[in-house]
Amino acid sequence: MPSGPTQRIANWDAGYDTAAIKSKVDKKRPDMLNRANTAFVSQYTRDTEVKQTLDAAGVSVIQYPFYLAFGREMWRLQRQELSGESLAQEAAVLIAKWVARGLT
Repeated sequence: MPSGPTQRIANWDAGYDTAAIKSKVDKKRPDMLNRANTAFVSQYTRDTEVKQTLDAAGVSVIQYPFYLAFGREMWRLQRQELSGESLAQEAAVLIAKWVARGLT
């Protein structure tokens, strides 16, 4: 039998003890910060590489956001540690998607 609104609110309130949540997050924060730092540096490096490639190819600056989005999606595939045929298939899907949107 479903609980009424009062019971549901009490259950929600009990599950969101902010002191307990803060304690858990504080324990995880150093590792979270390290992973975020690694990811941001990697993303910045990839974005810079994409921009350099676009500069060399003479791509208009107005199209950069679209190519950067494509580059970030490819970067996501790398972070998922795909390889071989799986990576090739996923990359082909992304390429087809962005070509359909007008990128060359």
